[in-house]
Formats: sequence, C-alpha cells, structure tokens
Amino acid sequence: MKIKAYLKPSCGWSNGVRAIMRKYTLAYEDIDIINNRANYAEMVQKSGQPLSPCVEVDGVMLADVSGEEVENYLLSNDLVKPSNAPAEALTNVGCSDDEHAKMATKTVRFF
Repeated sequence: MKIKAYLKPSCGWSNGVRAIMRKYTLAYEDIDIINNRANYAEMVQKSGQPLSPCVEVDGVMLADVSGEEVENYLLSNDLVKPSNAPAEALTNVGCSDDEHAKMATKTVRFF
C-alpha cells in the first residue's frame, strides 16, 4: 500500500493521522505542507481543496480528514486488520491554541 499524507508539522489533526499510521505500523510519506509551498500546491491540486490533512492511499485522496476517518477508511476497505492497540495520540481533535499561535507566524497559503 502506498500512502502519502499531506500534514502540518504540528497540528492535532495531523498528529491524529500520524498516530493511526503508527498504530497499524504503516509505511507512509509524511509531506510537510507548511514549510514547502510545492507540497501545499500539490495537495490542493490533488484534493481539489485547501484544507488539511489530506491522505492519499493507493491513489484515492481522502481530503480534510482526521486520524479517526483515515482509520475508518482503512478498516472499511480491508486495508488493515482491526487492532486493539491504543493510538499514541488523540485521533479526532483539532489544533491547540498554542499550535495555532506557532503557525500564525508562518505564511501558510500560497495562492
């Protein structure tokens, strides 16, 4: 399975996606959309929208998803087996005020 995850370096939603990847020990490409404008542009072009996280699984784009939604997609499509292992982070929570404050110092939108 080929997985490309378009994520922010520090974000509750992005960390939830990472937690699901670790829970199921899935190899994936963690693509930084904050510090690389080409990565952000690629995400927008592929997903058709500007919100993150976006996760591409074998060519299927899951746009603006939480870790919980990614897990549901993987399980529903029999791409992973159910696991009782706990996720190492919350999988359905947004960014904290501190995370938003950090990101506010960076230019995020490039269009």
